Amino acid sequence: MLQIDLNQLPTSAELPCSDETPVDNEDQNFVPNILLFLLEYIWKNRQDWFFAVDMGVYHTTGLNPRVAVVPDGFLSLGVERRKGGGSRSSYVVWEEQNVVPMLTLEVVSQTPGGEYDDKLGIYAKLGVKYYVIYNPRFWQRDRHLPLEVYQLVEGVYQLQIGEPCWMPEIGLGIGRCVLPSDPFEREVLSWFDQKGDRYLSAEEQERFRAEQEQNQRERLEAFLRSQGFDPNHLPES
Repeated sequence: MLQIDLNQLPTSAELPCSDETPVDNEDQNFVPNILLFLLEYIWKNRQDWFFAVDMGVYHTTGLNPRVAVVPDGFLSLGVERRKGGGSRSSYVVWEEQNVVPMLTLEVVSQTPGGEYDDKLGIYAKLGVKYYVIYNPRFWQRDRHLPLEVYQLVEGVYQLQIGEPCWMPEIGLGIGRCVLPSDPFEREVLSWFDQKGDRYLSAEEQERFRAEQEQNQRERLEAFLRSQGFDPNHLPES
């Protein structure tokens, strides 16, 4: 096994932020960004988490600590939301009190990227609790399901059954959906609660509140009319 001098590890300032490999479809950025924006709302009062999109994760469980693994998205818990009050250029495990990501996400593209073998092995060795592979376009080619969630159990990933998949260590579930506000009706990933209900965005919650108020007004107006009153010309008290 390669011996690594922990006292000679590079700092985040010395390391590139990613492997600079371009994505070959927009889903690789769009899907994890949707998850990030939802978390910004769901956990708006929490400062102990970090979700990144296409950012290098530097660790000491590979052959070279200067070579990052770059998930399409990942979530770490128990770390600063903004490190030192600023933004990270990369996620360097030895500068994060050795907190490894709790969840990593890979969106499979036209060019296979080792999602089902190489990266699965890397994340298992790193100790990532949940590994999510989203493959909406090429799952038949790859002979896998469109969405697979693996949980690390005694060092081995086990495919989880059911969707959305509840992840108790995170306090969230993950699954597929089509956002009602999306004019293109694209399928994306979203967060769910323990009952299996999808968390709504701030925009959706506001729309839902407005619809409820409108329904209440319409019911009240219907009741007043049934009693012989014109809702638009009520007698003054």
